[in-house]
Amino acid sequence: MHIRRVSFDHPDAMKLNDQVQAEYVVRYGDDGDATPMAAEDFDPPNGTYLIAYDEHGTPVASGGWRAQDTNAEGNLDGDAELKRMYVVDGMRGRGLARRILAALEEDARAAGRVRMVLETGTKQPEAIALYTSSGYEPCAKFGYYRFHEASRCFAKRLSSHG
Repeated sequence: MHIRRVSFDHPDAMKLNDQVQAEYVVRYGDDGDATPMAAEDFDPPNGTYLIAYDEHGTPVASGGWRAQDTNAEGNLDGDAELKRMYVVDGMRGRGLARRILAALEEDARAAGRVRMVLETGTKQPEAIALYTSSGYEPCAKFGYYRFHEASRCFAKRLSSHG
């Protein structure tokens, strides 16, 4: 398994993004995550996007972070927002999400971000379990879905500064 940095508009990233969006439709019965995102949101040093590839070069997991600072949607200065954490069906339960999460935290810390934040939902219990077991704690709601009942937001301090 190897993890590679790609652009958010890379064909493999777009393929996995389509799959995660389809899963959100199944779980939540809507049109997927409507949070506005642009490829440049994930361009270093203000973010990064990672894909894990299996031994055959098939993309099997993804995740990214993008810089956020104090805004009208509830973010704080120094936030790194986690987006598009996803592992394809047949590869779940092997620690891939945990490896990508650790790589993203390290990258955001190196970029000077203070806190990693994420928004997930009540219909993603395995995501909530991953984050809480990785040191994330519930935080004030932020982002596009901050007023939705099923929304759950979590944060983890990345650095002792700020």
